[in-house]
Amino acid sequence: MIRAAIVALGLAGLTGCTGLGTLKQASKPNDLYLLTPKSTFSSSLPRVGKQIVVQEPTATAAVNTDQIAVQPTHLQVQYLPRARWVDRAPLIVQALLVESFENSNRVAAVGRSTVGLRADYVIVPDLREFQGIVVGETENSKTVKIDVRMNIKIIDEFEDKIIASNSFREQVISASDQTPDLINAFDEALGDTMRDAVEWSIRKIHAHAASNPRPSLN
Repeated sequence: MIRAAIVALGLAGLTGCTGLGTLKQASKPNDLYLLTPKSTFSSSLPRVGKQIVVQEPTATAAVNTDQIAVQPTHLQVQYLPRARWVDRAPLIVQALLVESFENSNRVAAVGRSTVGLRADYVIVPDLREFQGIVVGETENSKTVKIDVRMNIKIIDEFEDKIIASNSFREQVISASDQTPDLINAFDEALGDTMRDAVEWSIRKIHAHAASNPRPSLN
């Protein structure tokens, strides 16, 4: 079943302000927001003496943007006014995954596919959910749940085949419908998703490499 989505660019925001207020907001500069990599991992993670490349995640057009998406209904996508990510969401997630793998201190080397590294294994992410969802509403505020979901595939470059695939999802209720609280909830949800994805990937690569010994590229 194909889910329709109505993408509304430059809307007045979650509170539904329209008219002259929207024109005034459009003249103001955007606030830019960062997210952070994961830095804490299980101490039981094995070490992997392999080189890993992380591809840019695939994503729908609604997510593949520097705008911060919020769904007021299941069939509608809006974007926060005067707020942007510092880059397109998939590029942010790619960079943070690379940093998170590095922060694990369990892999020989890791980088992005754009730098032309030769890899033993390639991480192929699909960013399937990366938005807020309005789950409740009162007269003065809305309750927003941040939803982050990624599918991860691991490709053995030597044999050019997928050796494992799994999906990871975290949902976090924002403290309020204000932009700073929404960003904090995005950061928490993405961080937990990346932690699970990185730990799973390292364990899968370690097990596969142990069962398929061959010279490393590093």
